[in-house]
Amino acid sequence: MNARLECRALDAGYGDLTVARDVDIALAPGQVLAILGPNGAGKTTVLLTIAGLLPRLAGEVLVDGTALPSGRAASCAKAGIVLVPDDRALFTTLTVAENLAAAAPRRAQYDDVVDLFPALRRRWKLHAGALSGGEQQMLAMARALVQRPRVLLIDEMSMGLAPVIVEQLLPIVRRVADETDAVVVLVEQHVHLALEVADQAMVVVHGEVSLRGDATLMAADATRLEAAYLGATPAD
Repeated sequence: MNARLECRALDAGYGDLTVARDVDIALAPGQVLAILGPNGAGKTTVLLTIAGLLPRLAGEVLVDGTALPSGRAASCAKAGIVLVPDDRALFTTLTVAENLAAAAPRRAQYDDVVDLFPALRRRWKLHAGALSGGEQQMLAMARALVQRPRVLLIDEMSMGLAPVIVEQLLPIVRRVADETDAVVVLVEQHVHLALEVADQAMVVVHGEVSLRGDATLMAADATRLEAAYLGATPAD
């Protein structure tokens, strides 16, 4: 497999505190990985480290075979890594159009992206702070996609959203991966919805990967999945 994103024996954390240990990821273009696990497990820390917003404590991150420097967000962005953070990080006093223009100045760069989120066209001149939670998440996603990511990292897309909105947004993740060949790494608490759109999945508990594998098989084995969430060793 020619991997678009690789993490090799990645340790992530803050200073001397290791939060996630020995994380290995290998994803081909167009694949979606769901990172699952309880709150505080280290999932967000892994995303921030891949994006270069935190220095690695150990291991490597590679995009298309090229090793990236540790803790260098600009270098990671240049390599095509784009993060949608859990707080969405929108410019709330700017309009929808202005938020997109900040990421891609030429309108031609984002017309097709906005087609994925028709609601945004109806809010084009509205300030981002006046949008609903679902519309803000759509805008955060659209702003990431106009940057044409090779690797799209999405942290807690469902944060503060009704399940019906999550059900509308997650299939767009699958479509983005299929149509653009971007790798998507998705941290998500709606486990079964995430597994429906993912190719691979891993469960992280107390900083350790307790289960990994094919997302469809994982969704079909609720007992094994529950055991992994509890930090138990799943029975064969």
